[in-house]
Amino acid sequence: MFKFLKDVKREMQKVSWPKSNELTKYTIIVILTVVFVAVFFTVVDLGISFVLEQIS
Repeated sequence: MFKFLKDVKREMQKVSWPKSNELTKYTIIVILTVVFVAVFFTVVDLGISFVLEQIS
């Protein structure tokens, strides 16, 4: 178990962590993507609901 934790620590030190400005940029991209996908599926859902209501 201790060997595993030492290996994890060693590997974490090798990781190339993003700089602050990169982190901010990627966070904004992720948030905008999530918002876009949420709006897209909301519009699709409302459209399908509207079509189904018109049929019945």
